[in-house]
Amino acid sequence: MLNLPTTTAQDDIFFICLFLRVTTMELWNHTTVTNFILSGLFSHTLYDFFLFSLVLLASMASLASNIFFLLLIQASVHLYIPMYFFLSQFSITDLTMMSTVVPKMAGNFLSDSKIISQGDCGAQIFLVVMVGGAECFLLAVMAYDRYVAICHPLRYPVLMNWKVCSLMTMASWMGGVADGVIDVSMVFSFPYCSSQEVDRFFCEVPALLHISCADTSLFEDLIYACCVVMLLLSLGIIVASYVWVLTAVIRMPSTEGKQKAVSTCSSHLAVVGLYYGGVIFSYMQRASSRTLTGDRGTSIFYTILTPLLNPLIYSLRNKEVMRALKKMLGRWGV
Repeated sequence: MLNLPTTTAQDDIFFICLFLRVTTMELWNHTTVTNFILSGLFSHTLYDFFLFSLVLLASMASLASNIFFLLLIQASVHLYIPMYFFLSQFSITDLTMMSTVVPKMAGNFLSDSKIISQGDCGAQIFLVVMVGGAECFLLAVMAYDRYVAICHPLRYPVLMNWKVCSLMTMASWMGGVADGVIDVSMVFSFPYCSSQEVDRFFCEVPALLHISCADTSLFEDLIYACCVVMLLLSLGIIVASYVWVLTAVIRMPSTEGKQKAVSTCSSHLAVVGLYYGGVIFSYMQRASSRTLTGDRGTSIFYTILTPLLNPLIYSLRNKEVMRALKKMLGRWGV
């Protein structure tokens, strides 16, 4: 028989303590963080303070222009039509985006604190994704509205009554909400072990996946596929609508009618270009082709610049809005 070495009680206690220590270290290394650190946009130099002032000024201008655009639609009776109802929803998305991103960015810069809690980070992701999804579907709805108005003007009051408009708007928002819930639940299902620094001035899905200590390639591919499906679906509706619109415009005998149709459609197409440009560069790029500078620039573009440009595009290129603006200013004695 073989004589096996016997272990004493002290050896058993030693091995148990060693096992507990290794297990504790393993659990510590895979503990989910409760706070994140935003890298921010600017440092505390004179030049960066000047840039921060410009960004803050642009944000305030965007906030004021969108609020004023909403008030203008509410105050003008002849703007109580589906087109401007959808535009008001678009202004709400811009206001939501600005209120989600800019106050936290400004507060962190002024207080020299870059920390954001997991709850606030999840709220930012949810609101940004929700707004992005809602805008995607709203653009398709607005394209369909233009198609009905130009190609079927006599049936427009029936096809685009307020019940239909409300249902399409609600469906657009619910689509954005579903997208936000899925992204937040999946992003925070991954562990974040060591690195807590997010290379953005707000919490964004690609930036958080980059610092996760788990393999997120499958989820990144899923996000990519979902973005492609959503964008292609809405873009297909937009392209199909405008193909019919272009055909109808070419057949119009009146030059004035052609100009009016082109004027209303060009504003929508400009906003479509702004939206799709930002989303494609932000969410439809592979991780290997991303750069920090490009991602930050894209984030600034669709969170600050786009909400500033949208109301300007719709107001300056729309005669009915300008007419309503002149009437309102005339009431105020301006």
